[in-house]
Amino acid sequence: MRILWAPWRIVYVTSCSSRRGCIFCDKIKEDNDEENLILYRGKYSFVMMNLYPYNNGHLLIAPYEHVPDLVDLNKETLLELMYMVKGCIHLLKEVMRPDGFNIGINIGRVAGAGFEEHVHIHIVPRWLGDTNFMPVIGDVKVIPEGLKETYRRLKARIEILGKALREAY
Repeated sequence: MRILWAPWRIVYVTSCSSRRGCIFCDKIKEDNDEENLILYRGKYSFVMMNLYPYNNGHLLIAPYEHVPDLVDLNKETLLELMYMVKGCIHLLKEVMRPDGFNIGINIGRVAGAGFEEHVHIHIVPRWLGDTNFMPVIGDVKVIPEGLKETYRRLKARIEILGKALREAY
C-alpha cells in the first residue's frame, strides 16, 4: 500500500468530532480576514475561501445571519448573495481563468451540508485538465497552488467583486 502524507488534514479530521460553534459566525467576528481566508465583506453576506477546497479558488458565500436554509433569508440578503455569486464568477474568470464552475448549496446533512446550521453557497472553479487519474485510481486529489497564494491573487483583484455588488445597490 502506498501512503500519501497529508499532515495538515489532522486539523480538519479532529475538528469534525469536536466542532463547537459555527465556522461562519466565528470567523466573521474576528478581525483577521487574511488568516481566516475572508476575501470580501458585503452588507448582508461575505466571501471566504474554503480551507479544504475541492479545487483551487473554491469559494464560500455566506450570509451574516445564522440560518440553515435560504427560505429563512430576507430578499435583500438573497439579492446580495446572488450578486456575490456573480461577482465571484467574474473574479475567478479574471484571475484563475477556469473553463467552468460548479455552484451549489447543500441544505441539510442528507444533502451533504458539512455546516448544516448556516446556509452557504459553494463556487468551485473547474478546468478541463482538473480531472485525471489521481482521484479515480489513487483516490487522491491534487491541489496545485497553496491557499495563501490563491488568497493573495484573488484579494489583489477584489475590486471586480465590488463592482458587481455596486450594480445591486
